Amino acid sequence: MGDDAGRTAIPIALMPPYRANVASDPQWMTRFAQQAEALGFESVYLVEHVVVPTGHAARYPYSADGRMPLPDDCELPDPLELAAFLLARTERLVLATGILVGPHHHPLVLAKRAATLSVLSGDRFRLGLGVGWMREELEATGIDPSTRGRRLDELIAAMRIVWSDDEPTYNGEFFRFANARSHPKPIGGTVPIHIGGHSSAAARRAGRWGAGIQPLGLAGDELAAALDEMSAAAADAGRDPSLLDVTLGAAISTVDPGVVERLAATGATRVLCSARSVDPSEVDRELTAAAHRLGLSG
Repeated sequence: MGDDAGRTAIPIALMPPYRANVASDPQWMTRFAQQAEALGFESVYLVEHVVVPTGHAARYPYSADGRMPLPDDCELPDPLELAAFLLARTERLVLATGILVGPHHHPLVLAKRAATLSVLSGDRFRLGLGVGWMREELEATGIDPSTRGRRLDELIAAMRIVWSDDEPTYNGEFFRFANARSHPKPIGGTVPIHIGGHSSAAARRAGRWGAGIQPLGLAGDELAAALDEMSAAAADAGRDPSLLDVTLGAAISTVDPGVVERLAATGATRVLCSARSVDPSEVDRELTAAAHRLGLSG
């Protein structure tokens, strides 16, 4: 982004309108990503639910009534496959997972997939990871929900070894491998990992391991406390807290430089807006209007 008058000073990201059941439509998603790129949006974020068990009792932590805003039969394609598809149809746009449910994944498999996306896209892939909130979904893939935090910590630690070492070896509680050569290595030797979540554990994990945080559902004093925890954990780990990204959300219908400025004042280094409309012409107008208000340019 430049410093032109009226132009937002930080990157603006988009999330597709998942509730419209268009995320598996190749023509629709291609149009959405290419429009986002042409208008000057920085990135598109993709969500993960491997399964959504019917009638799940787990409480969604980011809504007042505890219910997930997506229907149980919503189209939720694999975010890594969808990222690869959209990266191949764009030139500058970054694709990110926001958020991949880390405990579902094995570090050797996920490290290879993420590194491949990094190399083939020219370093246009960002990996957002979280512990997951739906107990029934984790259990469906054989994961004990009580271990999800420890599993995510091991996943991240093991992937970093896979990306950096010639003969990666790891011996943890959940994952063990030795001399496990894995190529290609990601561009720059790593894939940026952003931690999603609202807990103190998520904030500390971002500080110790992450390139940034997506502090879901937090604002005001709770957000400030989480960012302080992240910064303290980074400093304790010998890392520079000022280098960590913070991705906060805003409504695409009302986002403007003032909104972005207020979010930046609370710590945001990126603003993520969720698209709402499903009709292509309406999405064009929604994205174009937001880009105009923000002073973006392709």
